Amino acid sequence: MALLDTVLDLLKTFVILGGSLWLLWGVILLALGMKDKNGPQLQSGIWQIVGGALVITAGALFATLV
Repeated sequence: MALLDTVLDLLKTFVILGGSLWLLWGVILLALGMKDKNGPQLQSGIWQIVGGALVITAGALFATLV
């Protein structure tokens, strides 16, 4: 049982870390879009930030269920 708990904790950590990196990349895209005044890049950055936040939220919810 301890091995399963360790694996699930590691999985939770990687999901939250991956979501954080996805969110960070979205912020970078948003900043680049704002600098260049590029509408599609702004939209892409915003949706990537939303996606990263959803992944982080899913990882946190998964941590509370397990």
